Amino acid sequence: MAVQRTFSIIKPDATKRNLTGKVNAMIEDAGLRIVGQRRVQLSEDQAKKFYEVHAERPFYGDLVKFMTSGPVVVQVLEGENAIAKYREVMGATNPAEADAGTIRAAFAESIDANTVHGSDAPETAAEEIAQFFTDADIVG
Repeated sequence: MAVQRTFSIIKPDATKRNLTGKVNAMIEDAGLRIVGQRRVQLSEDQAKKFYEVHAERPFYGDLVKFMTSGPVVVQVLEGENAIAKYREVMGATNPAEADAGTIRAAFAESIDANTVHGSDAPETAAEEIAQFFTDADIVG
């Protein structure tokens, strides 16, 4: 197994409800380390760039609006097979389908307000991390 880094966002629905600490506790309990973290308010341009892969989908505008509706917490997570491990602890995108004990089962309000985002592949993780962090910002 290899130590990896992955990218995480704690979304506006969770920061609004003061769940950052609870979400981070679940991340750390899963064996991942938070090696970079920042609370930010995404601009419309930042959100559009981040989610440009979905630009042609019908939910894109609503997603951008949601992600700019309040502060988010962007993070770099590190650990053994961090990408797969974080996706497992996040749970299914639709919280109704998320396994018990996952972040989304515990905290998500809906398929749209689903508390967290996580990278899906090493290349995506590297791109997403670079949008918000420099190497100097990541302290392992």
